[in-house]
Amino acid sequence: MENQLGLLRVRIIRGINLAIRDLRSSDPYVVVTMGKQKLKTRVVKKNANPEWNEDLTLCISEPILPIKLQVYDKDTFSYDDKMGDAELDVVPFIDAVRMTRFKNIPNGVILSRIMPRLQNCYSEESCIVYENGKVVQNMFLRLRNVECGEIQLQLQWIDVPS
Repeated sequence: MENQLGLLRVRIIRGINLAIRDLRSSDPYVVVTMGKQKLKTRVVKKNANPEWNEDLTLCISEPILPIKLQVYDKDTFSYDDKMGDAELDVVPFIDAVRMTRFKNIPNGVILSRIMPRLQNCYSEESCIVYENGKVVQNMFLRLRNVECGEIQLQLQWIDVPS
């Protein structure tokens, strides 16, 4: 891929107060898409507060597309139920990565802050930080098109040798 910028590790940490789609609970999993790339977590049975702690890796290239997260309830005998979705603009994160190139940045420096707004899915302030030689962002995303639920995730940049 000629316009490849690097790899983005998306750690899907957990779901919080996800919608109930079965009798008393749900069997949630997350689908992460970016352009034609599509990855998914494992199903966590009977849990509205699942912990995945799964790393999914996306190839980032120009033009930079948003990451879409969709949460589903796994069903055996019917189509999986939708449990909400979120969209994440990674341009601020990529800009922070570019800012760290060829610079000696001390550990723990906040490179950028992103505030929750109507136009994004952040449920609280999120900081892009330089930690142990890596650019990292922890966040909570509010799910849309559903009555409740959030997803906690972390982004981490992986440089690809040229």
